[in-house]
Amino acid sequence: MMRLFRHSVITLIAVWLLGLHDVPGAQRAPTIAAAANLNFALTEIAKQFERDRGTRIDVVFGASGTLTRQIRDGAPFEMFLAADEEFPNQLTSAGLTRDAGVVYAIGRVVLFAPAGSRLVVDERLEGLSRLLQAGGVTRFAIANPDVAPYGRAAEAVLRKHGLWDAIRSRLVLGDSIAQAAQFATTGNAVGGLIAYSLVNEPALAGRGKYALIPQTDHPPLRQRMVLLKRATAVVEQFYAYMQGAAARTVLMKSGYEVPQ
Repeated sequence: MMRLFRHSVITLIAVWLLGLHDVPGAQRAPTIAAAANLNFALTEIAKQFERDRGTRIDVVFGASGTLTRQIRDGAPFEMFLAADEEFPNQLTSAGLTRDAGVVYAIGRVVLFAPAGSRLVVDERLEGLSRLLQAGGVTRFAIANPDVAPYGRAAEAVLRKHGLWDAIRSRLVLGDSIAQAAQFATTGNAVGGLIAYSLVNEPALAGRGKYALIPQTDHPPLRQRMVLLKRATAVVEQFYAYMQGAAARTVLMKSGYEVPQ
């Protein structure tokens, strides 16, 4: 029921934005859609853009798959920054984008355990394996692989280490990677596989320990952005800004790799 409620709220917001877009003379900031792993980094970049250019950009964060569905349904986003390449490519194939866009960042995954958890974090997931065998894993958080690329990456990591079948019934799935990170910090979960970009931000900093997962353990999280057909001049400027030095510095500070 809660998931249905959240989806309904998101849909209502999208419908409201679409209605505002169609009102003659209505004043609004351009709205873009972005994967939830960008929550902190893109918020900072958008503030820098406003300071530098004097123009505000509104951002709606969510799971890439959910945002893709909303764009297909007509949500008035002008740009889409995804957590992978597959979802933007779907929109390009559907004729909804200006072009194929560009890869703006490469994401990483971490194994995270909140303070007080019995989970010992390590990049090979040996601590998680031991805790599973001892019956000490009650809940473990990842994003929903059906809609979140970071959830797909987490599933791939667990499968690579032979833990998927044993842990599957204990998984708690976030609707986005941001919600999975929230679940991973609670006392009800021993930890989770979440985005590196989130662990040092204010909401999680100092609340647990983490280990960076090797990139070879999951498909690469090549994050692509695209301009949608309705993009205005301001969003075109922001698209270019995302590829500039100021934005790249913020992305690297947040733990992303950026294309050369």
